[in-house]
Amino acid sequence: MHKKVKEFNDYREKMNGKILNSDNKVIKRIFNLDTNTFKEGHLPVKTKELLGLVASAVLRCDDCVQYHLEAAMKSGVTKEEMMETMSIATLVGGTIVIPHLRRAVEYWEALETE
Repeated sequence: MHKKVKEFNDYREKMNGKILNSDNKVIKRIFNLDTNTFKEGHLPVKTKELLGLVASAVLRCDDCVQYHLEAAMKSGVTKEEMMETMSIATLVGGTIVIPHLRRAVEYWEALETE
């Protein structure tokens, strides 16, 4: 596993465990809602992950972008589909999204090495 991907996933798992162990009902419900939102429904998972990627890029959340890139790749998204999705995010979000686009491409490349 690429070091960048492993570090992100290890940190996310560790901190999510700490957060969920705090036994806060509201936080647990938010996490559950997030999990269930991205399950197969009227929209396929692949589409939902691409929507999550656009929203994450426009909101400039690199952790979210990385999460959705990995989930998108696992759901069969190609590099060309990812780039087209990020082009929409950059158009909607403006040039301030370009640094996040750079990091998204870098993370995608790290995912490709696995």
